[in-house]
Amino acid sequence: MKVVSVITKRILELCNERGITPNKLGTISGVEPSTITSIFYGKSKNPGIVTIKALCDGLGISLYEFFNTPEFKMMLED
Repeated sequence: MKVVSVITKRILELCNERGITPNKLGTISGVEPSTITSIFYGKSKNPGIVTIKALCDGLGISLYEFFNTPEFKMMLED
């Protein structure tokens, strides 16, 4: 599984848990909607840690919480 697809899946999962759309997440985190769209549609091949940190801040979670999933752990083992 590609890193970007796992990141996209995680963002959607966290948005669904909070009952918000990815666009709303962009608004509350200060990330441009075009950046989120680029991640979701694979135009951004490597979303930067600064962008992910901003999304985490908007979600009220740490980077550790964002990346602490079985999918990311499996990627580390490969």
